[in-house]
Amino acid sequence: MVFLTAILILFSIFAVVKIYLKLTTGRCRSHTCLVGKTAIITGSNTGIGYETALDFAKRGARVILACRNKSKAEEARSKIISETGNDNIVVKIVDLASFDSVRAFAKEINETENRLDILVNNAGVIGIGDDTSRDGLSLVIQINHFSGFLLTNLLVNLLKKSAPSRVINVSSLAAEGAKNLDLDQIAKHTSVMTDYYNSKLCNILFTQELAKKLEGSGVTAYSLHPGVVKTEIVNNTSGLLKIGFSFLMKFFSKTVEEGAQTTIHCSVAKGIEECNGEHFSDCKRVKAYKTARNPGLAKKLWEKSEQIVHLQPNETQL
Repeated sequence: MVFLTAILILFSIFAVVKIYLKLTTGRCRSHTCLVGKTAIITGSNTGIGYETALDFAKRGARVILACRNKSKAEEARSKIISETGNDNIVVKIVDLASFDSVRAFAKEINETENRLDILVNNAGVIGIGDDTSRDGLSLVIQINHFSGFLLTNLLVNLLKKSAPSRVINVSSLAAEGAKNLDLDQIAKHTSVMTDYYNSKLCNILFTQELAKKLEGSGVTAYSLHPGVVKTEIVNNTSGLLKIGFSFLMKFFSKTVEEGAQTTIHCSVAKGIEECNGEHFSDCKRVKAYKTARNPGLAKKLWEKSEQIVHLQPNETQL
């Protein structure tokens, strides 16, 4: 009887938490039309990225699915066209584990696209087997931060040409776990979770400094926490980490459609330009996490990132 009572209490707690999460989940209420606009979304063949692309397509945008896996991206493209009737959906291949691939992708975009109104740096991983990228860096931090940093710099001229335009960086509440960001060691693999925490903090710091550099250009930047979302990112983990994440996802996660709402809000909502460089959660501006309030850290990270990606003066106007 005691055991049964404990189970019922535990179930009740789970139910209350689940209901609370549903009631407090933010939704994008903007009806902004994106006809004539072009958006790039990294990692858009599945999860939050796919739902974001689907929403943009419904609004009439030209959507570029920037993905590593061509077959999955083409499948996503077909589904989006079928559901929305918008056939202006394009697949472009980019491997964020390679700076050469990022540069080749950006070169193609700059040569073939007339405008870029929204850049969503959405792609992210927790752990995907190998610890080190082909560029010799922590694979998690390269995919989650450095490649997005490089891609944004390489496309910033097109963003400025298309202003008003926006850069959206998908971060996470996990940034609070990055207690001591050592910039001298930032590119090196430590542990799966430490790398992930650090990369998510980098997303926020990058956004802060990017906003300063873009001031007056008509291009604005925002970072966000999508919530705990049941996506395929968990498939890249293993062992106890996978068990733990799977438990959290099962009972406390948002759907991918719900998880995409804050990304969509930051991309299309009118009147948030005054929030340039700030952080969002559940479609609302929130105070930056304590780990992201270290004076001067964003600027130092930017300078370190320039060194690590070997950014050349002729590659950017920032």
